[in-house]
Amino acid sequence: MLTVSDLCAVRDDRVLFAKLDFQLQAGEIMQVLGANGTGKTTLLNGLMGLAPFESGSIVWHGENIQDNPIHFKQSVAFVGHLLGLKPLLTAIENLQFLAQLHQKTVSVSHIEQALKKVGLYGYEDVPIAYLSAGQKRRVALARLFLQQAKLWVLDEPFTAIDLAGVKALEQWLVEHAQQGGMVLLTTHHVFAPDFPLKHLDLAQYRVQEGY
Repeated sequence: MLTVSDLCAVRDDRVLFAKLDFQLQAGEIMQVLGANGTGKTTLLNGLMGLAPFESGSIVWHGENIQDNPIHFKQSVAFVGHLLGLKPLLTAIENLQFLAQLHQKTVSVSHIEQALKKVGLYGYEDVPIAYLSAGQKRRVALARLFLQQAKLWVLDEPFTAIDLAGVKALEQWLVEHAQQGGMVLLTTHHVFAPDFPLKHLDLAQYRVQEGY
């Protein structure tokens, strides 16, 4: 369903990766691997149109996303390394604003249900500035349950999350895949050996100087 072909990313005149190919099908969870600076965040940001690629193609449901970028973005829930939350707005207000950016209308009750699912019951009306780092991450993750997107793209989603939250997030990933969804994520989190996970190692797509 998501096919990436011959992708190349260049930053500051340095090739991060080249000739990158992978496919992600319904029901799959893929972890992007690589040392710091190998382009993991660049890959996710590029898929979301936040940074350009030097070359290559990205196809979603048989259609190049450059031909219909809106259709692709409406199919994706993205939680980046930067959470994109406004500190003076409450959790509810932030999620309402994010929904409007996606041209969707969600009810307050639906938002409250999403916040309860991520463990923020009772914090719905608290400004983001007064929440801990882990609570802010949970607010960002709540959008996964509002957008009803087929593809989840997550950059370090386990950051600042406590042990209970880690276990819950693992379960959410599995449930989303079991329901026919797809997950592409970067993380330093160590999954159990039996966790249903595919790997994409960017080290395999590094190039030598002089490429």
